[in-house]
Amino acid sequence: MMKVIRQIWKTPELRNSILFTIAMLVVFRFASHIPVPGVNAANLRAFFAQNQVLGLVNLFSGGALGNFSVVALGVGPYITASINFQLLSMIIPSLEEMQKEGEAGQQRINQYTRIATVPLAMLQAYGMITLLRQSQQPIIGALSPFDYAGILVTMTAGTLLLMWIGELISERKIGNGVSIIIFAGIIANLPIALQQAILTFDSTQVINLVAYAIIGIITVAGVVFITEGQRNVPVVYAKRMRGTRLMGGQETYLPLRANMAGVIPIIFAVSIILFPSMVAQLFIHAKTAWVAAAAQRTIGLLQDQIVYGVSFFILVFVFTYFYTAVVFHPDRVAENLQKQGGYIPGIRPGRPTAEYLMKTVNRIMPAGAFFLAVIAVLPIAIQNLTGTRSLAVGGTGLLIVVSVVIEIVSQVNAQLTMREYEML
Repeated sequence: MMKVIRQIWKTPELRNSILFTIAMLVVFRFASHIPVPGVNAANLRAFFAQNQVLGLVNLFSGGALGNFSVVALGVGPYITASINFQLLSMIIPSLEEMQKEGEAGQQRINQYTRIATVPLAMLQAYGMITLLRQSQQPIIGALSPFDYAGILVTMTAGTLLLMWIGELISERKIGNGVSIIIFAGIIANLPIALQQAILTFDSTQVINLVAYAIIGIITVAGVVFITEGQRNVPVVYAKRMRGTRLMGGQETYLPLRANMAGVIPIIFAVSIILFPSMVAQLFIHAKTAWVAAAAQRTIGLLQDQIVYGVSFFILVFVFTYFYTAVVFHPDRVAENLQKQGGYIPGIRPGRPTAEYLMKTVNRIMPAGAFFLAVIAVLPIAIQNLTGTRSLAVGGTGLLIVVSVVIEIVSQVNAQLTMREYEML
């Protein structure tokens, strides 16, 4: 470990990239503590404590939404825009052609994603302000049109700032910038959770805390196992004559991960579950009695732990299949293998290869989907099992933290290995 750290410190480019990333994360954490004017912080914290879905959204904003800071929306609108363009590329031929153009096409899609982030951020900011103004306890006071517009512009600018920071971090090639920002927000909440656990510690909860620690260790081990788990499909490249040299003839493998979707299905599920609750909050004080009653029943139904947990589990499981179908294209993989002279032993190139890959993915996907669904509902199960809410195991948070750490380690090791080859 110390040897690797010394190697990193002795490599100027890698050292500067890490220091730059740390500096950008400091800027992010500083901005997350700059509140929007006119917000009652105490009532806001109480409101988020009562709403578990909004608490999960607050997780993805790194706690900035709980403070209703200038970066309260986090990178959520940018992630939403990215997901939308990935989905649109399946039905719009021009976007699909851009994806096939390589880096140039990806840059154009990234530019469209940045542009789409602006209206999405403004729309989400408007919905969040409206939701907070509908709460029973006053969180945001009376706003003039100028104040309303100022808050919308400020929160949108905060999202664009984080988007820019995330892209700057990604350019340093030590990990995905957006994931690292979310990772930093989750880690920043740990001291607060530990402080609350210490202040509310009771000798009668020792068994619960031991059970929490054991389940936490098992969860981390499971996250690592599933995140790194993959099915290696053997691939052989045929020998070819290029000039006077014989090329090819190599044996390698095509890795198919058990969890190709990452945490995207959880984000999808959060959006679906959050939507009815947010809409119902807007009509809870409606003048029409049946509308107000329906809104109240909707909110009460989603606050039921069993209904919420079962719905969340099913949505995550279904969206894992859906998003895997979006990001994994067996036809393209089979086509690329055929162009490169590669084939799977015992499988004919072309369509039979694509069918074999799809069949293999369908066999390993249920394990990844079930794992993601269990991780998503893990906080509810731990809270009900231990009765400790201050140290509930955040399954989604653990999944993000472990995944980001694994990605950073692999990227750093790859750069160190590349430097060693350059020195030979």
